[in-house]
Amino acid sequence: MKIAVKSSAFENNGSIPKKYTCDGENMSPPLEWTDVKGAKSFAIICDDPDAPSKTWVHWVVYNIPADVKKLEESAPVEGKLGNGAMQGINDFGKSSYGGPCPPSGTHRYLFKVYALDTMLELKGNVTKDKLLEAMGGHIIEEGQLTGKYGKQ
Repeated sequence: MKIAVKSSAFENNGSIPKKYTCDGENMSPPLEWTDVKGAKSFAIICDDPDAPSKTWVHWVVYNIPADVKKLEESAPVEGKLGNGAMQGINDFGKSSYGGPCPPSGTHRYLFKVYALDTMLELKGNVTKDKLLEAMGGHIIEEGQLTGKYGKQ
């Protein structure tokens, strides 16, 4: 079974509204996901596989408590979320959400949600790679919501 991930702001494979991008207010979109039996925490990675030089990381969130099944729009700009979850370092060098900002063309933005069988013991500047390494062997289920955005 896959985690069903959705947003009230855009449909899967739909356009991400401008307010969630660098051309707008650059706030994180609202996200919801289904419950996963046995999950002790959730993690989210949002990245852009269409970026010119590499897959560009826009958001890293981990240790979302198991009883949390959604994030409201506009997560705090740095570090810890109100529910105790932590934000890692994105490719903009910040521990926050960094909205879609493609140099040209329309890009896909993958919001991946992972259900884990543990809370992660992570310290310091947690990057996507460090998070993926720590999640190794702990992923119960995962799901994805894809949004698209092109420069206005």
